[in-house]
Amino acid sequence: LRDNVVQNRNIVIEEGVWIASGAIILGNVNIGRHSVVMAGSIVTKDVPSFSVVAGTPAKIVRNLKAE
Repeated sequence: LRDNVVQNRNIVIEEGVWIASGAIILGNVNIGRHSVVMAGSIVTKDVPSFSVVAGTPAKIVRNLKAE
């Protein structure tokens, strides 16, 4: 997913996103640029750009600075 925006069933995964194994992304969600979804997380809401999310449901655990 490096150079493309992937869109399917109202899920938008923007450029530079990392999704770890076992993560589940539910419909109507936008994963912002250069964000990280940690292993086993369940994403139910939008993830802002440059964020790390984890948990069930996924919550922001860290903000990444744009370089």
